[in-house]
Amino acid sequence: MDARELIARRAALLLEDGELVALGIGLPTLVGNYIPRKRRVVLFAEDGVAGMGPRPPDGGEDVDLINAGGEAITRVAETAIFDSALAFALVRSGRLGTAVLGTMQVSERGDIASWKAPGGHSPGMGGSMELAAKARRVIVLTPHRTRSGAAKIVERCELPLTAPGAARLIVTDMGLFEVTEAGLAVRERAAGATLQAIEAATPCRLLVDGPVAVMEDVVAEAERGGRA
Repeated sequence: MDARELIARRAALLLEDGELVALGIGLPTLVGNYIPRKRRVVLFAEDGVAGMGPRPPDGGEDVDLINAGGEAITRVAETAIFDSALAFALVRSGRLGTAVLGTMQVSERGDIASWKAPGGHSPGMGGSMELAAKARRVIVLTPHRTRSGAAKIVERCELPLTAPGAARLIVTDMGLFEVTEAGLAVRERAAGATLQAIEAATPCRLLVDGPVAVMEDVVAEAERGGRA
């Protein structure tokens, strides 16, 4: 599987049965394609929809049925559509279980910088500020490095913050990391990434305080009916 698919498949297994989950724009939208069939997760978008299925096949898009990023979605049996005022009321009242967000940078303390890069145009933070601040748990999905090779997991974010200390888990193409008080704990690594390679690509405190599983093995076990 390619890097983006690995990230999305691993993140899908982190979602808990019965919770309301918001998927941010970009990479997080792929997560809806890989949620285990036996796990009941209600996918939410702040433009006013709860209960989304996977992306429609090419040619099967409905222009009136989109997520917050403007991408086509599909209905499921429990799909509900409402206005954005109600959507943000759900977020602000603490009913959102998990927010899965992309980012430009994320720090070892869980600070998220996702909305503005130097010299680039940005329409503003949008709903990511609300999601990061009010969700009970925030999972960040991101390539480990930029296309130019710069680190995206850093000691301190240099870009404007979306939310300080919000992220609890970070999933990249190199591994799964947990934000802890002692440092950024390496919980899993990708099959092609050694701990030494992860350390070289991650300019912040890394903690290895137990066994480090292989992400692809965790995904494969879950698909065989095991527990992730």
